[in-house]
Amino acid sequence: MKRYIKNKISKLVPLVVVGALFASCSKDFLEPDPLSFYIPESTFSTESGLQATLAIADKGLRNNYIHFSYANNSVPIGTEYVFSDMAKYGKTDASTTAADYANIITPTGSFARDPNDGIYLGFFWDEAYSGIKSANTVLTYIDKIQNLTQDVKNKYIGQAYFHRAYRYLNLVYQFGDIPLVTKILEAPKQNYYSTKKEAIIEMITADMEKAVQWVPEQSQLPYKGLVSKGACRQLLIKCYLASGRFAEAEAQANILINQSGYSLMKNTFGTFDPGGKPQTWTITRNVIWDLHRPENKVIAANTEAIMIMPNSGAQSFLGFASMRIFGPLWSSGNLRTPDGKQAGLRIASNNANYNPLYDYNKAFGRGIATISASYYSQVPMWVVNGVEDKQDLRHNSTMGNWVNMEDFKYNDKTSTFFGQNFRMKQGTTLLAKDTIRDYFDFPLYKIYIHDVVQEANPSSTDFQGATTGSVAHMYLYRLAETYLLRAEARFYQGNVAGATQDVNVIRQRAGAAQMYNTVTIGDICAERGRELYLEEWRNVELKRISHCLAMSGKPDEWGNTYSLSNWDKQAGIDNAGGSYWWQRIVHYSLYNKYPNGIVVPNGTKIYSMNKRNNYWPIPNSAITANIKGKLSQNFGYDGYDANVKVWDKWQDAVADEDKTE
Repeated sequence: MKRYIKNKISKLVPLVVVGALFASCSKDFLEPDPLSFYIPESTFSTESGLQATLAIADKGLRNNYIHFSYANNSVPIGTEYVFSDMAKYGKTDASTTAADYANIITPTGSFARDPNDGIYLGFFWDEAYSGIKSANTVLTYIDKIQNLTQDVKNKYIGQAYFHRAYRYLNLVYQFGDIPLVTKILEAPKQNYYSTKKEAIIEMITADMEKAVQWVPEQSQLPYKGLVSKGACRQLLIKCYLASGRFAEAEAQANILINQSGYSLMKNTFGTFDPGGKPQTWTITRNVIWDLHRPENKVIAANTEAIMIMPNSGAQSFLGFASMRIFGPLWSSGNLRTPDGKQAGLRIASNNANYNPLYDYNKAFGRGIATISASYYSQVPMWVVNGVEDKQDLRHNSTMGNWVNMEDFKYNDKTSTFFGQNFRMKQGTTLLAKDTIRDYFDFPLYKIYIHDVVQEANPSSTDFQGATTGSVAHMYLYRLAETYLLRAEARFYQGNVAGATQDVNVIRQRAGAAQMYNTVTIGDICAERGRELYLEEWRNVELKRISHCLAMSGKPDEWGNTYSLSNWDKQAGIDNAGGSYWWQRIVHYSLYNKYPNGIVVPNGTKIYSMNKRNNYWPIPNSAITANIKGKLSQNFGYDGYDANVKVWDKWQDAVADEDKTE
């Protein structure tokens, strides 16, 4: 049976080295000299030290998804969704301007690592450069390790390339042109210049071409969770797409789909988990439910998993309050029955009024909707051929995978409406007074995780997700995404029939009733949303697709085409122009639709977005600490200067790294 990697760091390397490598995760990582911080206090000369460094980089992948903020209210991956078409910031009890991104996202704004405002811009910057540091440590010192064969060295180099390329590909679509760091420096450097994103993409693509050759297949690695050839190939596909090398992307996808030993899971498998409370909410066993049970993600029978992020055990486990953060606040006092009672009560199992038929705590978790689903992701995204496809297992409430708010039932015994289904209105009376936070449909199969701590406590009414002792393994890459990446590559080349075929393969596996006759890029994006919710970095992928559309010249679903000269250099909140990402914001989100704000019980909330938010601003702290050089600020933000020196070639940026004056 294939094992998965967990808790190996302390066994592989002395603590002094671990401390040196983890130093970049401190809250003051960006202070006072962020770009000279890549100098380890200690180096290593053993293979175990090398392995430990890569183990830290492996663990860092998971941090991008579930690193907790204050009070378990948010996680980084949520930021990727509120800057997309699929979600919005849901905490309507936060400040009026908490989601006024057109105005509050500034270079000098909040870039905290542990935010209580729901966004993680600075965290992504910090965490990415921390992972890059680990990769660069391996690449800088590997030749100092004795008795390694060249094949073994190449394996480690390829895995380091993966980690570096993964971070850089995300960074360039979050922050645009950024500093390129490729080595551990021998002296502090404060004279960096930014490197164009296209040059960085060119470099990491060349690196990943080598990694695909050098890194072994998963079957040749001791653990799942280590970087494998399949993971490298998936990343290379994305790099080829980002480079405009669409035919090469398709060729790599063909290899991964047809020649690498992976296959889509089409039947139930592994251990069946009936959910948190079968009496309340019945799960009829199906392949989609099984595919997303944490325990099933790591087993050998799962032939779809290309790379997983293990998350269990005592030492390195990270909690994931998935049900709390992504579920609706169904127990809100702002949701009422028609006779004025609270619609949903959280009742502990040892309470005299407990009824196992209405235990939504255990069935769905105690949601607080820090991240609230957009209307698009609840209904229009699921419409194919003019039909909302509720047979699709990913949108199917009959099988138990999807939960509609109308599936809840009033559980206050004192209400004359006890046992009847939730409703938004009774006649003209609004019963759901905060539909942003309290009333939206959601994919239970994606957010449900056993909260073993709360399940052991009969007094609990606070089921959040993965707490200590839970299992919360995650996917980084699955073969389903490979099909959708190939669909993109084919679309950009004009092979719409081939793209349609790939999208329909995923729909067929999901048991959908509706198949596409022909797809647009919007249909491919919709299928990504249906299949990869909370797996893909939605904001990053929409920016990458925006770039690809500009390179290919192909139109979007509304007939718009985009220019490489300005797709990412526009500002304003009007509906015209911008990038493809912006057009999806315009068409599918509530941003800017209510200029006077949205009235909720806690006040009036502003939801805004600007074309300039195509990229987040380079943190001012990084710019000011780089006192002997000048980093480029992004278009539309204070400090932008088109005349600032930027490296056009990655080779020039690398050659400059050793120059500290």
